[in-house]
Amino acid sequence: MAISFDNALGIHQYAVEARVKRAEVLANNLANADTPGFKARDVDFQAMMQRAHESVSGFQMEKTDEAHMGISPSGEAGDLLYRVPHQPSVDGNTVNTQEEQARFMRNAMDFQASFQFLNSKFSGLTKAIKGE
Repeated sequence: MAISFDNALGIHQYAVEARVKRAEVLANNLANADTPGFKARDVDFQAMMQRAHESVSGFQMEKTDEAHMGISPSGEAGDLLYRVPHQPSVDGNTVNTQEEQARFMRNAMDFQASFQFLNSKFSGLTKAIKGE
């Protein structure tokens, strides 16, 4: 009997991917903290997880009538949003370095937790295959 990794790992593999994507976006924000006119961005983690859950469960939204509202685009472009600043700078840059660093560290901790959970899933599968 074959092992389906999608069934065995569930949504956790997608959570790790989403955390990596968010780390890239937050690092880009920090790198451009002094760039005039740069607009801070972030990913919609909840939307990414919702799409991952729908793909794992097999239940996805479907537009069956022209009067129905459109479904948001999938992929990176649909997940990347602009952040509304509390106090934008004079040069138009919306990156708050301290807030970005806090978000980056929180995302790093969340990534570590997701990774450890995924690692425990693989350890369990390995033990099951070995018969331990």
